[in-house]
Amino acid sequence: MKIASWNVNSLNVRLPHLEQWLRQFGPDIVGLQETKLEDHRFPDVALLAAGYRSVFAGQKTYNGVALLARSAIQDVQIGIPGFQDVQKRVIAGTVDGIRVINLYVVNGQDVGTEKYGYKLRWLEAAREWIKAELAVHPQLVVLGDFNIAPDARDVHDPALWDDTHILTSAAEREALRAILDLGLHDALRLHHDQAGIFSWWDYRMAGFRRNLGLRIDLTLVSDALKARATAAGIDRQPRTLERPSDHAPAWTQLD
Repeated sequence: MKIASWNVNSLNVRLPHLEQWLRQFGPDIVGLQETKLEDHRFPDVALLAAGYRSVFAGQKTYNGVALLARSAIQDVQIGIPGFQDVQKRVIAGTVDGIRVINLYVVNGQDVGTEKYGYKLRWLEAAREWIKAELAVHPQLVVLGDFNIAPDARDVHDPALWDDTHILTSAAEREALRAILDLGLHDALRLHHDQAGIFSWWDYRMAGFRRNLGLRIDLTLVSDALKARATAAGIDRQPRTLERPSDHAPAWTQLD
């Protein structure tokens, strides 16, 4: 079973890229972020023709998340229970016995801003919900655009991306560690220790060509799935296309 996460940065623009990637890569489950589409405009019919059922929660211009799967998606949850938020950033569902939580984590703007404080509150609420989900669904995958680079290996310049910088501040990384400490594992790091594996590259300054990237798109697997996670990586190919998303899909394979 291949499970993937992709911030498509506008599904309206990137639908042809998604359809091509689904054909070529053949994932079984996909979490999408930044679909930027109201629900009545979501291309569920086109995706069904491609072999994927879908559930989604979107809004105009910003945010938006979806789950795609070859099999039925059951027990769908939209949003973090008990956390009041108008932004569409969370969707979860169960596919073939695997509970999948898809997160589009708040960016946070700049360290110390109101949006940064909102990000930390959001992450704490997400952690408490994930803890409850794990108690009910031990076979759990948490994936998405976390807007946090876990450590120095996950940034192209650790001197630049330090504690003063959004996405790499100590408080953000600690919030991510608190989620991992629930009994989750960064699937990519189960198989790859090296630095320089990135999932996001700025459109500016020839960021992709120069590999000036960050790894902020993650697939996390629970203790119960750790032994089954036999491979993981980043598929850079969609980032080479014309008018690409600035993110590439992160994936893990469960045997």
